[in-house]
Amino acid sequence: MMKKAPLIIGLCFLLACNFFNQEKRSQNNFDNFLEDYFQESLKLYRINATFLGDNRYNDSLPDFLSSEFLAKEKHFFTLFKERLSQFEDPYLTSDQLMSKDILLRDLKLKLKESSFNKDLMPIDQMWTFQLTIGQLASGKGAQPFVTPNDYRNWLIRLEGYMRWMSSAEEKMKEGIEKGYVLPKSLIKKVIPQLAVMTSPEVTSHLFYNPIKNMPDRFTQEEKAELIGAYKQMITDKIIPAYQTLHDFMAGPYFEAGRESSGYGVFPDGEDYYKYAIQVYTTTDMSADEIHNLGLKEVARIRSEMKKVMQEVGFKGTLLEFFEHVRTSRDLMPFDTAEQVIDNFNLMYKRIKPFVDEQFDLQPKTPFEIRRVETFREKSAAAHYNRGSLDGSRPGIFYVPIPDVGKYNVFDNEALFLHEAIPGHHFQISIQQENQKLPNFRKNSFYSAFSEGWALYTESLGKEMGLYDDPYQYFGMLNMEMHRAIRLVVDTGLHSKGWSREQAIAYSLENEGDSKAKLTSEIERYMANPAQALSYKIGQLKIQELRSLAEKEMGDRFDIKTFHRKVLEDGAIPLSILEKKINSWIAE
Repeated sequence: MMKKAPLIIGLCFLLACNFFNQEKRSQNNFDNFLEDYFQESLKLYRINATFLGDNRYNDSLPDFLSSEFLAKEKHFFTLFKERLSQFEDPYLTSDQLMSKDILLRDLKLKLKESSFNKDLMPIDQMWTFQLTIGQLASGKGAQPFVTPNDYRNWLIRLEGYMRWMSSAEEKMKEGIEKGYVLPKSLIKKVIPQLAVMTSPEVTSHLFYNPIKNMPDRFTQEEKAELIGAYKQMITDKIIPAYQTLHDFMAGPYFEAGRESSGYGVFPDGEDYYKYAIQVYTTTDMSADEIHNLGLKEVARIRSEMKKVMQEVGFKGTLLEFFEHVRTSRDLMPFDTAEQVIDNFNLMYKRIKPFVDEQFDLQPKTPFEIRRVETFREKSAAAHYNRGSLDGSRPGIFYVPIPDVGKYNVFDNEALFLHEAIPGHHFQISIQQENQKLPNFRKNSFYSAFSEGWALYTESLGKEMGLYDDPYQYFGMLNMEMHRAIRLVVDTGLHSKGWSREQAIAYSLENEGDSKAKLTSEIERYMANPAQALSYKIGQLKIQELRSLAEKEMGDRFDIKTFHRKVLEDGAIPLSILEKKINSWIAE
């Protein structure tokens, strides 16, 4: 019997070696599979490659409304879902298991999307592809215009756009037959957008902008060739295509437009909204749960706002206080744009020690605060632009200052925390810099996580030495109220049969923006159900997980570790973040 022991040990050793080798092979194969998925997705969605700075497909644009493309898309997601299922969990690392969970969720939802009829409404006033093309056509977007070949690539890509425009009209005609059309109020907003593109003045046309900015180093022959080609494209194809689409939308499509506001009127409307909630909130919450949560949050924030009114000694209603804050000259203290930027830089210096106390994981990407360029600042909101991976371009917090004498500072502290540090700059830069992430995750975006994180960081103001001025604290509450109202009105529109007018009235009762601005907001929610839910749902989930960790860990809770755990894996679905934080607490 004793002689069998070495044999058994040897067999165990061989089995262990075999498992180890199988494990390494599976891990390597899985990494290759993820990269394959990423590269094939760029080949399918070629415009995405352009936005990522990958110029391989700048001369092509598939018609993604065509039946051929939709079939190809379905095959792509089905194939990768089948391939993903072949990787066995025991052979994968914890990071790979997270990637598997994320990708499986995404693939299932993409396949589910094809069962709905949203493609029968391919154009709206805010979200759809004609607006993306307009940004690229300006010559100021992701499409490069550096070499003569870049200019030629765009002309070829525009041929694909012409096919898309034709398909969009065919889809909308099918939508009229099947009862899937936009509300009239949204069609009214699209018509003038299209009308602008029908102007016969070629040299002032948006699509002529790249020619106005041609590099001086181009030869005269190259310049002449491109000028002629762009004029011909705009005259013979762009303007006629926009005219055709404009006439259709202003005529038969507007006549068929619906009076209702939400998706609940469609046969698959309830199911679509449930699906959209899953996509944008990355949770399985129901519309009723979200609606009731929104009502509670609105009531809580109103109560906090009234406390601020009492603190500053304001006599009047909450709506009157909104007006007071918007128009108070004391909250418009600057004489020059430089003073506005200097104020944000002082804010950054003020919170830096507190940031270091709360974050041991910080990005290496440089950070700057800049004024929005003059040509676009009248229509721009404050926003963040991500830095480049190589560090050559910093992350930039852009501040529009169209009229410095009317620049109101009441929400500046919350705005900085959200758009800059530790909001979008930290979250996006840390994600980009993480070399362990596969490419599909390094470039992923989940609104519930990214916007939820930025909204969560607004609530850190008091911990970071801000909001000692009650008006700044009110500014934070005002920004939070705007996101809380979205939970009520978005679900009201799409699940409870609310009209556009009901949603506008509810917003006017609870926040201080103008009717025109709030009307635009409501119409945004009408066009893209559930997107607006992501901000507040994300914030509340992160706050909930922090409260749970503090309660369960007690004195062992460390805020630096919590923030690192939330940020280290980049943007991920909230359901997966919750699973991760719960595991950390249990450990």
